[in-house]
Amino acid sequence: MVTIVAEGLSVRLGRHAAVRNVGVTMVPGTLVGVIGPNGAGKSTLIRALLGLVKPEAGQVLIDGRDVARLDRQSVAKSVAYLPQGQTLHWPLGVERLVALGRLPHLGPLSRLSADDEAVIEAAMARADVLHLKGRVATELSGGERARVLLARALAVGARALIADEPLAALDPGHQIDVMDLLRTEARGGALVVTVLHDLSMAARYCDRLLLMEDGALVADGTPMDVLTPDILARVYGVTARIERDGDVPLILPMGRVR
Repeated sequence: MVTIVAEGLSVRLGRHAAVRNVGVTMVPGTLVGVIGPNGAGKSTLIRALLGLVKPEAGQVLIDGRDVARLDRQSVAKSVAYLPQGQTLHWPLGVERLVALGRLPHLGPLSRLSADDEAVIEAAMARADVLHLKGRVATELSGGERARVLLARALAVGARALIADEPLAALDPGHQIDVMDLLRTEARGGALVVTVLHDLSMAARYCDRLLLMEDGALVADGTPMDVLTPDILARVYGVTARIERDGDVPLILPMGRVR
């Protein structure tokens, strides 16, 4: 199981304070949604959690170890990462692309084992891309490619997964499939952290929401606690209609705050 802790985390990109003094502990068995307006610092935060950007202050601990002192292979084995908006430059076959998820477990010049092949097959099944076997990844639709890249992240076999906007380019049915999958991973004991823009999806599926604004963590709690009319008006600048489906809020932005 993987626990990720940020302590007083601040990141500066050039002259811009992209993340400001964020402190948060994320534990296994939880689906954590990171939400906030464009430019709020969501993607920079998760890149900092992975040690992909150097903090100006503070630190990130993965299972108690400073991520800055871990080699990239160790981080990759512990936390699978699905970046947003990936561009494929090479005409790889779908199975070969998904197989890249096994690289953290392979030594130089080593070949995929039967166990690796089984993990790849299972990852493709979970991401609903088995029917794309034999296709070339650069010839897929945006939604198909997004699901193949998710399968690659699952093929790592890590006990934590960070996904940056995994619903982009997906139709509503596959958005539901992906969120069902992320929730299933969390229910199975994994820590899952995902950046989302769809507030209703965040409310329906996430156990916990981290709301970012101007680089700062301004709200942290259950969807019912975070997605309130006052907070949405203050952070997003919108009025919203909020209804309840049982214990789940349904969020419908209505207009700009005047």
